[in-house]
Amino acid sequence: MTLAHLTTPLLGIVDAAVVGRLGDAALLGGVALAAVIFDMLFWMFGFLRMGTVGLAAQALGRRDGMEQRAVLARALLVAGVLGLALVALQEPIARLALALAGASAEVSRAVADYYAVRIFAAPFTLANYVVLGWLVGLGRTGRALALQVGMNLLNMALSALFVLGAGWGVAGAAAGTLIAEIAGAGTGLLLCLRMLGGTVSVPRAVLLDRGRLAETFLLNRDIMIRTAALMFAFSFFAAQGARAGDVTLAANAVLQNMVMVAAYFLDGFATAAEQICGAAVGARRRADFSAGVRLALAWGFAFALGACVIYLAAGPVLVDAMTTSPEVRAQARIFLLYAALLPVAGVSAYAFDGVYIGALWSRDMRNLMLAALGVYLLAWWGLRPLGNHGLWLAFLAFLLARGLFQALRLPALTRRTFGA
Repeated sequence: MTLAHLTTPLLGIVDAAVVGRLGDAALLGGVALAAVIFDMLFWMFGFLRMGTVGLAAQALGRRDGMEQRAVLARALLVAGVLGLALVALQEPIARLALALAGASAEVSRAVADYYAVRIFAAPFTLANYVVLGWLVGLGRTGRALALQVGMNLLNMALSALFVLGAGWGVAGAAAGTLIAEIAGAGTGLLLCLRMLGGTVSVPRAVLLDRGRLAETFLLNRDIMIRTAALMFAFSFFAAQGARAGDVTLAANAVLQNMVMVAAYFLDGFATAAEQICGAAVGARRRADFSAGVRLALAWGFAFALGACVIYLAAGPVLVDAMTTSPEVRAQARIFLLYAALLPVAGVSAYAFDGVYIGALWSRDMRNLMLAALGVYLLAWWGLRPLGNHGLWLAFLAFLLARGLFQALRLPALTRRTFGA
């Protein structure tokens, strides 16, 4: 799953490199901004992947084959409805996104060209979230990896072909993504059908079971609120960095890129915890659940410590590779220590997110995220005199609070789930 996660940022890099060869800064800025808009838009529906992992893993643990089918069918139904709704609402969404971005007229035109094509990928993108979550929930991570990597490689190849070969410009990059998402959804559904013996049919009474539908709705609602809070935290960090000036904003962005690489690895461990802990809950195996928690934390801390050492030792070299500006390089070095500590501070938060999702403890995960967000904002308020140092310290406090709150809540939730 780490390898699957790591292929995702390559898409943005390839699109930027391909469009960048056209020699127009406005086009490059438009593709970059459009990618951010779609990342934010689709990230809001990440519950389709996360919720499906937990539900499928628990059905696997219970050896409930019919519910495994039903989890897939219900999630695909929701993904289809939401995806079509995004397509239907594309114009107001585009107007709102461009108004919030405040880009130049040239960049806005490039964004509009990209958006007008890629928005039609929405139903297929959300279906891919479901398929990926279902495969992971059933422990078929090798197939999930192959599907994700294949789709991303096709995307890269088509973007290069349409932009540089066919001369379609920004719309070509969007068309490459659209076709790759359609191909990924089609291949993923065929793979699921093959695993299910050629059909995903579920009796209507099972598919529309009120109890299961209510559970799915509440799970997705809680994960969506949790995700919105997390998005706010990152957006707030970026906004406060921007207020500190262009150099500080650029330095923070460079360091955040380093942090995000580590986050993709930690996401892999969290995804593993979703499957292991979800299956253990479904099978009522408390020992396996506890082992999953320990493994996620142990492997996560081992990697995070390694990343911390690498960033401290090679951080200046990595910073220099990402920017040629002497001012940004000097500013990034000042705050490099915080970026190196973030993976260590965030280990517990990532690992417990996986545990909570697998166990379907979505309400507690939502509430604890909101509590940690409160800590973040209070810490930032109190540390404002420290400027950008205070902002980084507040973000460290946010990650530590998330992990600490979830760790403290874990024993009570475990007893409630498995009994005293």
